[in-house]
Amino acid sequence: MSLTLSQILGPWQQPDFESGLIARCRNAWNKPLESLSNHELVTCLQQDLASAHILPLAKKRLHERVDDGTELFDGQLAEAISDAEKKKPNQIITAQRASRVAD
Repeated sequence: MSLTLSQILGPWQQPDFESGLIARCRNAWNKPLESLSNHELVTCLQQDLASAHILPLAKKRLHERVDDGTELFDGQLAEAISDAEKKKPNQIITAQRASRVAD
């Protein structure tokens, strides 16, 4: 069974405004994490949405050179991964370790 943002973060809470970012997050909210597009992974990392779960998936996509055509520019996923690792390296490492123990 694959997790969704909803299972990790709770039900979608619609804000009082609409934007492309809000629409992209809402559309991704109930998708299995593994089926998120590269652009949706970038958005999650940039917005710090379930980064501990998203980062390993994003790294795997980058390692496997998965290009689904959704990134806004070449290297966007790599940049988002690098930025996420700089922001909260200790939290991400701790969550990854906890995830391995749970597996």
